[in-house]
Amino acid sequence: MLENLMGTESETCNGLGRWLAQAALERRDLKALFPAFCTELRRRGLPIWRGQLGLEVLHPEQVGIMLVWKDDNLTVRDAQRSEVMQSSDYVDSPTRIVDETNEIFRRRLDRPSPDLPLLEDLRQLGATDYVMIPLPFLEKRRTAVVSFATQIPDGFTAQQLDDLQLAAQLFSPYAERHVLRRLAIDLLNIYIGPRSGERITDGQIELGQVEHIQAAIWLADLRGFTRFSEESSIADVIEGLNSWLKPMVAVIDSHGGEVLKFIGDAVLAIFPILGDETGVQATCSRALRAAREFSATAVKANEMRQVQGLPPLDYGLVLHVGEVAYGNIGAPTRLDFTVIGPAVNRAARLQELTKKLGRRLLVSETFAATCSGGLLDLGHHVLRDIEGEQRIFALDDGD
Repeated sequence: MLENLMGTESETCNGLGRWLAQAALERRDLKALFPAFCTELRRRGLPIWRGQLGLEVLHPEQVGIMLVWKDDNLTVRDAQRSEVMQSSDYVDSPTRIVDETNEIFRRRLDRPSPDLPLLEDLRQLGATDYVMIPLPFLEKRRTAVVSFATQIPDGFTAQQLDDLQLAAQLFSPYAERHVLRRLAIDLLNIYIGPRSGERITDGQIELGQVEHIQAAIWLADLRGFTRFSEESSIADVIEGLNSWLKPMVAVIDSHGGEVLKFIGDAVLAIFPILGDETGVQATCSRALRAAREFSATAVKANEMRQVQGLPPLDYGLVLHVGEVAYGNIGAPTRLDFTVIGPAVNRAARLQELTKKLGRRLLVSETFAATCSGGLLDLGHHVLRDIEGEQRIFALDDGD
């Protein structure tokens, strides 16, 4: 283990901070900045053959990003959460050692390293010395490391190791800035959706700040969920909800929609409309295709649940189109980015009708007017709190 040096500026690192400040302005992405940084270190006389940057993020599917610079080429990998934390790639790695000790790890590669397969692979490729340095992030709960390997016969000198640590300290704020931005964007995308998240990061954060847009509205709700919750364990309820929500979110995303919120077992999503009347038709057609695809997926999922001895998940799903107010609603210290308006209310009332009519998918007359064929006219019906009778349509497929 290398002594944790604080790093003192040498001739090699003289002006490196100034170079980084300028380089970061020209190369705002780490995929451009990190290889330039490694190339600059080598230009300054540090004999690095390979550089690696490992950064942990906060995402339900991705645990982190890894950038590997070697032979003037950069390889980028998003490490999947399910693949990493308990895998031998992490458990038997210098990264785990640095995570646990928060100290610099250094090993000469003049003999085999069977306990750390990565180092043995590097040794086989001609590496003679390896050092991994923890980056001094303000947030210390997640992995943030940079490593360097050399192929010179005698390995790194003590001064070169000191220079590499100082270089890592200078590079650290730029890496942390990238991670913090990635965390903010990922969390906004996951919890409120990419379109809404982009509006928030663009500065739309004031109470009452809304935008009037045309959108196809998707509102779906599980049937019998209260009874299912009363009769099932919490684990089964969560599993059931996830098995219902996961394919729905996937199909909405794949057809250009965005889930705005989960309301218990209900899902509210929109398909924003851009452009003229042609855009309305194209958007509503995409929403209807998504609904058909989800219906087919739900049938297969319920067949699988039946095989497993689980109760089927029945639902009601409605599609409507109209103007909505899209933006911030709530209180100054607790905002909700959502949609409201008569069109949303109409969709909610239409959703109530799915159970009464025994239909899984209902479509408003306004929505049906944008789509050609494949819909069954169910006649006129009264919607709660909506004046007059409304013409309702369903899928013409025996639903």
